[in-house]
Amino acid sequence: MAPMSWTVSPEPPDSPVAAALWRAYYTEVSDRWFALHEGRRTPEDELEREIAADTGDYLAPPNGTLLVARFEGEPAGTAGVRMLDTDTAELKRVFLREENRGRGGAALLVAAAEHAALGLGARRIVLDTRSDLVEARTLYTRLGYTETAPHNDQKYADHWFTKPLNITGNDAPR
Repeated sequence: MAPMSWTVSPEPPDSPVAAALWRAYYTEVSDRWFALHEGRRTPEDELEREIAADTGDYLAPPNGTLLVARFEGEPAGTAGVRMLDTDTAELKRVFLREENRGRGGAALLVAAAEHAALGLGARRIVLDTRSDLVEARTLYTRLGYTETAPHNDQKYADHWFTKPLNITGNDAPR
């Protein structure tokens, strides 16, 4: 049996692959929020409006990068970075399809995003997440991120993290 393989490569934020993964990501996190707070799924009209409103253009070069992970050649997840200032990148849209979780892809995606952030000139990376996304908070802590004061005023953010990046450290993907 051949070993399972991951690849990670840049993808235009407006590509069909990126759009399908954005829809899967947003649907999952929105449905989780609605289930927790309102006991139901996201209303379809709101889902469509919010997916259309966030095109991800801030993840396009020259100030950003969207990465797509493929597992066995099939699109499995995303991670993006965008520069907030000359030294700080923000990690966005870290997502793996449920069927691909537990196979090492999340850590690989985050490492590739950190490497991309270094390539954009970042010396640190920040992110925000919600309280109900326990798996995400656990992943970020395991990967060396530390919780910090808020760096933005995002409506749904409950936790903010930061990590210094260094060229000679463990930030390059393996």
